[in-house]
Amino acid sequence: MFTFKKRIAALVSAMAITALALSGCAGAGPDSDESSAESTQGTGTLTIGTIVASTTFAANNAPWSNESPYLQAVYDTLLHAEPDGTVVPWLATDWSYNDDMTVLTLNLRDDVTFTDGTKFDASAAALNLLRFRDGTSPQKGYLATLADAKAVDATTLELTLNSPNPSLLSFLTQNPGLQQSPATFDAADEKTNPVGSGPYILDTKATVVGSAYVFTKNPDYWAPESQHYAKVVMNVYTTPTAVLNALKGGQINGAPVSDSAMIAQLEPAGLTVQTQQLNFFGLLLFDRDGAIEPALADVRVRQAINYAFDRKALLESVGQGNGKVTSSIFSPDSSGYVKDLDDYYSYDPEKAEELLAEAGYAAGDITLKMPTSSGFAPATYALVKQYLSDVGINVEEVGVTPTSFLSDLLAAKYASTVMMLKTAPTSWETVTLDLLPSSGWNPFRVKDATVAELAATIQSGTEEEAEAAAKELNEYIVEQAWFAPWYRPDLNYATDAKTSVEPQSGNSYPYLWNFVPKQ
Repeated sequence: MFTFKKRIAALVSAMAITALALSGCAGAGPDSDESSAESTQGTGTLTIGTIVASTTFAANNAPWSNESPYLQAVYDTLLHAEPDGTVVPWLATDWSYNDDMTVLTLNLRDDVTFTDGTKFDASAAALNLLRFRDGTSPQKGYLATLADAKAVDATTLELTLNSPNPSLLSFLTQNPGLQQSPATFDAADEKTNPVGSGPYILDTKATVVGSAYVFTKNPDYWAPESQHYAKVVMNVYTTPTAVLNALKGGQINGAPVSDSAMIAQLEPAGLTVQTQQLNFFGLLLFDRDGAIEPALADVRVRQAINYAFDRKALLESVGQGNGKVTSSIFSPDSSGYVKDLDDYYSYDPEKAEELLAEAGYAAGDITLKMPTSSGFAPATYALVKQYLSDVGINVEEVGVTPTSFLSDLLAAKYASTVMMLKTAPTSWETVTLDLLPSSGWNPFRVKDATVAELAATIQSGTEEEAEAAAKELNEYIVEQAWFAPWYRPDLNYATDAKTSVEPQSGNSYPYLWNFVPKQ
C-alpha cells in the first residue's frame, strides 16, 4: 500500500545532505606561493574547508566535533589523543587516581604562557574546568561528576569527583580540557577573539567571521614540533557542491565530503579520501516526558515513529547507499554495541498505525513541530513529513536560521528534530552525552530510573559488569524508542596530493596537528 521507493526517487534526484553545515559561506583559497607547505618545520599555509562557522571561541561554552579545528588552533588541552584515541600527556605530563577513582591528580608543565602573557598554571586549569562544567557547551555533561578542581601548587592540579568518570581522561583531550587565559574570562570580545596557549593565534583583521578564519603561528609556542604550518586558513562552505568545487579547484588542502556520491569525482582529481562511521542520522525524540508534545510521553507513539521509516530506502536515497542501517545510537566500537539492535525496527507502517491506535491517537491527532535548517537538504525534510503523514502523524515545519539551530535545540524549544549526532567510541561517553538528565543532548532533562541504574553500573562496576550493563542499556533505549535513528553514514575526509592526515577516532574532523605537508 506504500510506494516510498518511487516517492524517494522523485524527491532526491537533486538532493545532497551536509553533515551539519549550519552557517557561513565560501571563502578564499590558499595563497599560491605558500600552499605547497614545503616542509614540516612550520612553513607554508594549510587551508582546510569546514562546514560550520565558529559559534563561539569562549572555551567554557565551546562545542566540539565540527568546530574542533577552530579551537585546536588557539587552545591547548590538558591531555592529547592520538589518532586511535590513546590518551597521551600534553599540558599535563602525568597523572594518577586514588583507589576509588574519585580523585585525579595531574602534574602540569611549568613552561607554558598564554598569548596575552599570562602564565599557565594549576590555578588557571582549575578555573577553566569549573567554568566549563558550569557553562553551556553541549558537552558540559562530560564534567557533571566534577565536584571541585583546585591547585595544590603551581604545577599540581587535583580534581575531586562526586562519583567516578570512566572517560574523564579522554574528555580532557576534548573541549572540557581547553585552556583559555583567565584574564579574558567574560571579556566583551571573548566569543570572537580567543586567547589561549595554542599553536596559532587568530588574525582577527584577516578573518571574516562566518566565512574565513585566518590563524598565524604562535612564535612562542612551547611545542613547535607540532606547528607544521606557518599559517592556517579555515574556509566555511555551506553545501557539498561548494566543498567539491573547492577541492577540485585546488582552493583548499582538505575538507569533509558529506555527499558520498561525489567521491567518484575526487579520486581521479588526485585527492585521497578516508572514510569513517562516527555518527548516527535520523530523528531525535527529545520530549519523552511530553512537556510540550504530550504524545511523545507514550512509548507506543515513539515506537510507531520508528516503525514508520524505511531505513534501507533512506540509506540508499539520502545516504547514497554509503553507511549502515541502525536502530541504535551506540557505536560498534563501544562495549554496549549489540549487532541485532541495528535491525530492531523494521519498516512496518501498519504496525505503526496499530501502536498509535492503541495509544488512543487517530490519524491527524498528533502534530509534531520540527525545526528545519539549510544544514540538511529540503528533500530530507520532505521524506520525514511523508513517512510520518502516511501513518497518521502530521509535521509542522518551522524554518530556523543556521546560526540558531543548535542553540534552539539545546534550549528545549522543539520536541523532535532531524539531526546527525556522534556515536561515541565508549559507552560512558554515550551515556554522558545523550542519556542522563545532565546530558547536553537531553535538553528536556528526562529522568529514567532504569537508565540511572544501568549508568551507575557502567560508571562504577567491574569491567564485566559495566559491559553487561552497557548492552542492557542499549537494548532498553532502543525498546523505549528514545531516538529514531536511520543509519550510520560514512563520513569522508578528502586531502590533496600535498597534504597527509590521519583520521581521528571519535571525531568528524582530523585533529589539526595531524595535518602534515608531504615532502
